[in-house]
Amino acid sequence: MSWLAYILRVAFDVYFWLIIVRVLLSWIPHNPRNPVIRFIYDLTEPYLYLFRRLIPPIGMFDLSPILALFVLHLIKMFLLRLVGG
Repeated sequence: MSWLAYILRVAFDVYFWLIIVRVLLSWIPHNPRNPVIRFIYDLTEPYLYLFRRLIPPIGMFDLSPILALFVLHLIKMFLLRLVGG
């Protein structure tokens, strides 16, 4: 595996887990001013917002992260095949 493919794979995996943590944070009470939580929100919100425009929250349920993770996986696979990883 090339170094570029490795870096892409790690970057996409880290972002995947940041989105998962963001979803889990929405289920528990937390301090939104906490620097770590703010960092997670700041990194994931622009990407999740794109999908929230397509699938608005239904009551208390936000299904957009499911689509966002699926598309993230597709982009990851496409780019890894493109660079030969």
